[in-house]
Amino acid sequence: MDRQKLKALMDLHPLPAEGGYYVETYRSPELLKPECLPGRYRGPRNASTAIYYLLEPDTFSSMHRLLSDEIFHFYSGDPVEMLQLWPDGSGKLALIGADLEKGMLPQVVVPRGVWQGARLVPGGEFALLGCTVSPGFEFADCEAGSRHLLSQAYPAFTEFITALTR
Repeated sequence: MDRQKLKALMDLHPLPAEGGYYVETYRSPELLKPECLPGRYRGPRNASTAIYYLLEPDTFSSMHRLLSDEIFHFYSGDPVEMLQLWPDGSGKLALIGADLEKGMLPQVVVPRGVWQGARLVPGGEFALLGCTVSPGFEFADCEAGSRHLLSQAYPAFTEFITALTR
């Protein structure tokens, strides 16, 4: 499918700061009160949120981390390379896609506090993903990654960090 048509049919818009295109498809009507949440949250949170998320060759999900766990779901298109950088100094690459025999995963979990960034595999045209966040996503819960600081902390991943930061 033509990417422009896909964006129009799904009402996808640029995702501020992070990159790519998105539309929120679900925001739980149930609110979790601050006293029921860990202290890292300021104010209430919806129990869960979900979006459609589109990557194209000239877009990427820039390195960031969230206060909540996030689950990526692969729906259509080409595979996505995801870099995860863990608080203990380790890192890993995940390949999000449908070809299980090639080691791709149709679902990838990013625990809270893990740095993450993603891009299409080279030569890919588009990837349509879904992202579910719980407790629900709020822009205030997202921290952008610094190319300089992340490269210092995770030197083995400098090439990916450079590609996934602005």
